[in-house]
Parts: sequence; structure tokens; C-alpha cells
Amino acid sequence: MLEEYERQKRKRLATMRSLMDYGMGFMILLLGLVFFFRDKFGKISLNERFPPDNIDKIFGGFCIVYGAWRIYRGYQKKYFK
Repeated sequence: MLEEYERQKRKRLATMRSLMDYGMGFMILLLGLVFFFRDKFGKISLNERFPPDNIDKIFGGFCIVYGAWRIYRGYQKKYFK
């Protein structure tokens, strides 16, 4: 009985962590895409005030890689091994 409870608790916790990894991964991935392709957007006030440069592309690339890794980690679900 106690073992069944612990197994269900770990499964619920793994599901919640997986959902959090998916959500954060998609948000970070979208942020990275915005920074990476910021110069392709039309006239937005952020581009006029702070023109895009190479630092934006580097930061966007890091965000894309990290967001993809978070999504992969949520898919893998190896939290307790």
C-alpha cells in the first residue's frame, strides 16, 4: 500500500515537472525566435529605440537551444533516475 502511494506520488510529480518543462521550454523557444528574427519584424518601437545587432542573434540562439533542451527534458521524464 505504501509502495503504491509512493509510485503514484512520483508519477504525479513527474507529470507536473514535465508540463512545467514543456511550458517553459516553449516560452523560452518563442523568446529566442523573437530575438533571433527581431530585425525581420516591421516597425516596432523596440527596434527603433534599440536597433538589432549580433548580440540579439547570439542571445536568441542560446534561448532556442535551451528551450529545445527543456522540451526534450520534459519529453524524456527522467527525473528520479
